[in-house]
Amino acid sequence: MIGLTSLWINRQMIVSPEINPRRAVFVLGKIDEILSWEKTKDQEKDVRFVELGEYLCEVRAKQHWRVEKLTSFDNFLEKRFPESRRKAYYLMAIHENLTRVAKPQLREVDWSKAVELVKVARKDGEEFDCATWLHKAKELPKEGFKTEVERYLTGKETEP
Repeated sequence: MIGLTSLWINRQMIVSPEINPRRAVFVLGKIDEILSWEKTKDQEKDVRFVELGEYLCEVRAKQHWRVEKLTSFDNFLEKRFPESRRKAYYLMAIHENLTRVAKPQLREVDWSKAVELVKVARKDGEEFDCATWLHKAKELPKEGFKTEVERYLTGKETEP
């Protein structure tokens, strides 16, 4: 699972990071702004997934959720993503694994194709050819791209 909210070493909790309340309020506000914007702009919402993933990673890493008196990052996600936290974790994985892809280029594909790019990036590591895969993501329809990724990962032809 992506993102541990606490670690135990020798039965002692690791010290929580120092919280910058001003930055935390800013980041939490940005997340709320993007989520409310998504609800009103269904056709355009997939463009801001890059920014949302970046902010979610920061909230998890710097524990900004504590500003709202929440007990864990999962509680934060339950509050912001009541229908499913899976999308939030996908967006964070995109931010963490597609660092070599320029944000403007990544915005040109929707988040579901970016999730497929993450699978390839994880498999290839430093050898990930982001330009080729990004081109395929832009050119192919969603299901065609998903099939291409599956074929690459397994080495087998798959049924559409």
